[in-house]
Formats: sequence, C-alpha cells, structure tokens
Amino acid sequence: MIDLEQVRKVAHLARLELLPAEEEQLTGQLNDILDYFGQLNELDTEAVEPTTRAIEVSNITRADRLQPFAEREDLLSRAPEREDSFFKVPKILADAD
Repeated sequence: MIDLEQVRKVAHLARLELLPAEEEQLTGQLNDILDYFGQLNELDTEAVEPTTRAIEVSNITRADRLQPFAEREDLLSRAPEREDSFFKVPKILADAD
C-alpha cells in the first residue's frame, strides 16, 4: 500500500510539483495499479512461456538491401555543402578532452 508521504517523496525525487489534489489522485491510482499486480501474482503462470509482447506481431517492412542510387550526383549537387561524394554537415559533438 502506498501512502501520501511516499507519493510526495517520489514526486520530490522526480522533481515534480504536485498539487494536493494531484497527490491524492496519484496515491489512489498507484494503489489501484499495485492491487492489479497483486491479482496478477495470484495467477499460475508456471506453464506460460515468456514473451516480449502480449500478441504475435510480424515485421511488415521490406528487407534492407543495398542498392546503387542512380541520381547520386544530382542529389549531391543540391546539398548546401558537400565534400567529395558526401554531404557536409555542421559538427554537433565536441572533441573529447
């Protein structure tokens, strides 16, 4: 069971400013979540295989295949800056000291 003081402590650690009404609401919601997990703990899952998803999904994207780009020079000619056969972009990471 989570009490109001625990909600305040976690909010403080997360640097959240909560109104008293929000603290009360979160206390109730978090206790509801923990009650639900308690119900789930009562289930016998010994024969259930671990999964990463609740439903089966498949990859619907195409295979990633390297293909030459016929209009490479045209594309590079439109770049604001280029260096040889590459786009030149601003440096975004500082050198490690």
